[in-house]
Amino acid sequence: MYTLPAPGDYNPYFDNYISLVSSQEDIVKYLAEQPQKLQQLLGRVSASAADFAYEPGKWSIKQLLGHMNDTERIMAYRALCIARGEQVSLPGFDENLYVTNARFEDRALESLVTEHQAIRNATLALIKGLPPEATARRGNANGHPITVSALVYIIAGHEQHHLNILKERYLAKL
Repeated sequence: MYTLPAPGDYNPYFDNYISLVSSQEDIVKYLAEQPQKLQQLLGRVSASAADFAYEPGKWSIKQLLGHMNDTERIMAYRALCIARGEQVSLPGFDENLYVTNARFEDRALESLVTEHQAIRNATLALIKGLPPEATARRGNANGHPITVSALVYIIAGHEQHHLNILKERYLAKL
C-alpha cells in the first residue's frame, strides 16, 4: 500500500530521513515497532538526565522528544489533508519556536513518552485506514510537492534520525 517515494514526490530536504528507512518492506510495521526502540533508549534516562543537552544551545532530551511528537503530528496532519484531496499549500513550521513555546522542560519525561505512544497510535490508525488510492495523492507542504506515501516514510525516517542522535550524542555522554 505504501511505496518508497521517488524523487519528485517530496522536497529533497527529506532525503536523509527517507534514506534511513528506504529498505523497509513494510513501513507500517516499522512505524508500529519504533516506539519500543524509543522506550528502550529512554528507559535508561533518569528524571534529572532528561534535562541533559549534549552541548550548549542544543535541546534537552525532553525537548528532543517533544520536537519528535510535534513533528509527527504535523506530518500526519499533512498526510490527512493531502489524502482527503486538499490542494491548498500547507504551512511549514519553525521547530525551534515550537520547542521554545511548548516548555517541554517543565514536563516529566514519562508524560512525553506516553504522549509519543498516543500520537503514534493515532498516526497508525490514520495510515491504516486510508484507501489505497490515497497513498499516492499529491499535495503541497511548505511550498513543495509531496505525496501521502512520502509523508509516511518521512515520519518513520524523522524518528529514526532522532533515535540515532539520542544514542550517539545524548546517551553516549550520560
